[in-house]
Amino acid sequence: MTNSVYLHIPFCSSLCTYCSFTKFFYNEKMVFSYLNSLLKEIKTKYKGEIIKTIYIGGGTPSCLSVKELEYLFKIIKIFNFDANIEFTMEVNPESLTLEKLKLMQENKVNRISMGVESTILKNLKYLGRNHDFSLVKEKMQLIREVGITNINIDLIYALKDQTLKDLKMDILNILSLKPTHISTYSLEIYPQTILGIKQEKNISEDLDFQMYELICQELKKHGFMHYEISNFSKPSYQSRHNLVYWNNENYYGFGLSAASYIENIRRTNTFSLKKYLAGNFLGEEEVLTKKDILSYALILGFRKIEGINKNMFFKKYGVNLLDLYNIKDLLKKGLLKENAFNIYIPCDKIYIENSILINFVGE
Repeated sequence: MTNSVYLHIPFCSSLCTYCSFTKFFYNEKMVFSYLNSLLKEIKTKYKGEIIKTIYIGGGTPSCLSVKELEYLFKIIKIFNFDANIEFTMEVNPESLTLEKLKLMQENKVNRISMGVESTILKNLKYLGRNHDFSLVKEKMQLIREVGITNINIDLIYALKDQTLKDLKMDILNILSLKPTHISTYSLEIYPQTILGIKQEKNISEDLDFQMYELICQELKKHGFMHYEISNFSKPSYQSRHNLVYWNNENYYGFGLSAASYIENIRRTNTFSLKKYLAGNFLGEEEVLTKKDILSYALILGFRKIEGINKNMFFKKYGVNLLDLYNIKDLLKKGLLKENAFNIYIPCDKIYIENSILINFVGE
């Protein structure tokens, strides 16, 4: 059963220096053509299931005009909404208006994810962002004014010339906004990005680790649960949509470059806007073997701080978690830990989780 939907809106009013996602400069003529193709794709693939989570990402969904958003929400009415749906929309401060927020709320958006990234002007300029902290505070007030209280803030750290003092200021400023969820990302520099083209380098691993530790300590101190490697939430405000990914459950992905996982097949849509507008939606398809499915389940499941529930894993896959790969060996080495219910990566090893997860790639 597929109960979750991701929709990709690839348009942005400006291009951030670090972003590697599929995106284009906002083009009014192009938007409606894109939305028409999105409608066709949904009609072709959606099977009428009850949808429990929707996530509209990008790009910058909030850069669409009110008329374009109205059309997008009209398209989304195709889905059968669960009464308790979690409906998230990504926004940027500079393109968010009260009129757009009212439209979102009227169309059942009940969770906002705002790309703040930093609250310090020099860092925002380095990242190519077009807002400042005062604008963020203003837009947070508007979000609450329309009655949306479930708000995620994105934070990027490990920037060039960033200090631990800078990061702590960012954390405290973000906490002052009183979000219910905070997603944190260590800056990765990809070759195709503006930073990559400029041949910028990552900071030292030692400083990156110190920054990660600072984030974990400060957010826990202020009542946030560390529930996934990069994600923190107030109790009961974990991202239900992202948990679908980490629990290796099925989901629809609609739009340019969007990924889907349905009935043991992983599909990625085309990255070519020309092909997508022509109705050639599919890019790549991977039919998973039982070994592939188990590998994904481990790699995704161990991203959660609580790890993987042994009984639920057996019920879902018919396999004892302890019998897979070299899990017993990893437990002996202390790279994994076990309690009565779960197997998990211990807190002091979370930072090196990639070196642990590599054990579950292939067999």
